[in-house]
Amino acid sequence: MPAAPAHNAHPARRNAEGAENYAKALYQLQTRLGPGEFVGTGAVAEQLGVTPASASAMLKRLADEGLVDNRPYRGARLTEDGEQLALEMIRHHRLIELFLAEVLDMPWDRVHAEAEVLEHHISEELEELIATKLGEPARDPHGDPIPSRELDMAADETVPLAELDIGSQGTFERISDSDPEMLRYLDARGIRPGVELRVIGHEPFEGPVTVLAEGDEHALGSALVRSMYVAPVATG
Repeated sequence: MPAAPAHNAHPARRNAEGAENYAKALYQLQTRLGPGEFVGTGAVAEQLGVTPASASAMLKRLADEGLVDNRPYRGARLTEDGEQLALEMIRHHRLIELFLAEVLDMPWDRVHAEAEVLEHHISEELEELIATKLGEPARDPHGDPIPSRELDMAADETVPLAELDIGSQGTFERISDSDPEMLRYLDARGIRPGVELRVIGHEPFEGPVTVLAEGDEHALGSALVRSMYVAPVATG
């Protein structure tokens, strides 16, 4: 008997995943712009790696579903329902990342890609089991806050490391999980969330920033220090 043909994911599931991805992308872009701001279609397309025409069509569909407020010449922003969907996906994603890192010992530069796939498929029961297993964690392996069970997001009071002056000190809190090479670079130098960093040098013209961490000096490139967020520590 010939093998049964392979089937793609059910269209309804693909559509749901598309809505979830767009909601999450919009939430991330809105967070950078500020509360209530509209996000341009081009920015959404770039974030998701799709064409502007595809992004425009999807945003119109999400507007019809009540997840997005989409306005010509202004862009789109999430409705309350859309924001809840985004936060649910972010909670799934960050819990999965932490589970993979802490329970399965997966390196922190690999958990993001796995979580991107799995976040769409875990049940609410599994989400609760993971959260309980991990002790109701507040942050993922990269230091990003995990939305609470009620989908509340903790306030972010960190600043980019690039903004600290020479002599200033901060606790490294979080870094974007989207660039595995940056994560591997920091990991090789023992720089993880929770480490105290002191800025001891700034080279001009987008040159490296030199920091002292765990007694060692490290020259960090401009792209990296813009992606690293710290909680400033008062020095007296």
